[in-house]
Order: sequence, then C-alpha cells, then structure tokens
Amino acid sequence: MEIKNRSAFHEYFIDARYEAGMVLLGTEVKSIRNGKVSFNDSYCLLHKGEIWVKSLHIAEYSHGNINNHEPMRDRKLLLQKREIKKIESKLKEKGYTLIPLRIYFNEKGLAKMEIGLAKGKKLHDKRETIKQKDVEREMKRFIK
Repeated sequence: MEIKNRSAFHEYFIDARYEAGMVLLGTEVKSIRNGKVSFNDSYCLLHKGEIWVKSLHIAEYSHGNINNHEPMRDRKLLLQKREIKKIESKLKEKGYTLIPLRIYFNEKGLAKMEIGLAKGKKLHDKRETIKQKDVEREMKRFIK
C-alpha cells in the first residue's frame, strides 16, 4: 500500500529524499492501510531539533471507538540526528521547504513517510515539466 502526494511533483523540484518513521496511533495506522490519507496543504516543520508533519489529514477509522484519533493532528517524524542536521542546514537556504512525498509500509509492516527537500517551481517551469511528460508519453507510444 502506497499513497503518493501527486501535487508535490507538480509544484516543486525535489532535491533530496529522506525516509522517516512516523509516530502514529493504532487507528491512524488502520486508516492509512485503508488509504484514507490526504496530503492537501501538508508540509513538514523543524521545531526544536524534531521534524513534524502538519496539515496531513488521516481520516478517522470507521470502526474506531471513543479513542479514535484526531484527523488533523501534528505527527512527529523519526529521523537520525545527522539527517536532521543536514535538513536543517538546507532549510536555512532561501527557497527550500520540506514536504511529504508518500506514505508506505516497509517489509516489516511499519508505516514510513518519504519526505523531500524541495524548491518551488515557477509557472514557466511547470509548463516545461508538462511538455517533457507529453514528449515522454509520445515516445512510449511510438516504441510500442
């Protein structure tokens, strides 16, 4: 099961990618397994040496009880200290931001989030990306 943030690749140039563990509640894991995640306006934030993901909507679990989770709560991401230091130094540069790219389960069944250091695209860059995708599509059609 993998859930991708499609708009991230349209809006940003991704420079570096990191795999982070997530601190989740049980009902959140069940909702992710059902694919009930929305990346709309979600972003990552560095606060006191920790990375948090904000505005990530994980829908309430349909079979949950009174202990169900809050859908829009901030969730802590687990990374190694040296990775956090590297990210912190890049974020101090102008124009860089940290965004969630996808959520998936690894071989051990643990929920992981891939985050990316990104730089925003300008309108002409977005047009160029669309042109490249169209050309690639045409090439694939011609090859087949």
